[in-house]
Amino acid sequence: MKQLEKTTKDRILEKLKKDMSLSVNELSDYLEITHMAIRKHLNALEKDGLISTQLMKLPVGRPVQKYFLTTKGKRLFPNNYESISVDFLKDIQELHGEDSISQLFKRREARQITNYSERLTQLTDQGKVEEMVKIQNEKGYMAEFNHIDDNQFEIMEYNCPIFAVASEFHIACQCETNMFKNLLGTEEVERAQCKTEGNNHCRFVVKF
Repeated sequence: MKQLEKTTKDRILEKLKKDMSLSVNELSDYLEITHMAIRKHLNALEKDGLISTQLMKLPVGRPVQKYFLTTKGKRLFPNNYESISVDFLKDIQELHGEDSISQLFKRREARQITNYSERLTQLTDQGKVEEMVKIQNEKGYMAEFNHIDDNQFEIMEYNCPIFAVASEFHIACQCETNMFKNLLGTEEVERAQCKTEGNNHCRFVVKF
């Protein structure tokens, strides 16, 4: 998804990626445009096969029509794991053992630390978090952060470009956490939620 000059349709798709499913009312409140305008965009997106609808029951009142991304819609978001073949990694594991996989991901971790460390030097704690989120967005993670208190932050990642690989080799997630620790300059980085463990998003709690 383009980061600049987002259209209303882009914003709808990104919001559905983050929140999984939304009603017309919820999208109207978020985008601050009329129900009629929202429905026009939703109809176009549904016609293109990017979203679909489902009636969802509520504890009280009538069922509400919710919109969600289709498989085609999800493909609009970066998934560059295709360049890292799961089968290829399995072959390496079979030929050279488990340690060979660990070494590969550790080398990837070290390379990323080298590539990005200069961007985070001489920054405040919040500045480091902001720059880390920028880096992750450049890599397609669709990240954002929240300031919890003076020395604590939350980083959310709504997309995982290497999900297929990380699902098979969990060391990929460990290396990402280690990269955060190294670049942010704190050992207190907790991976509180992870897509490979069945959560909708990845969530990190960072303390300085």
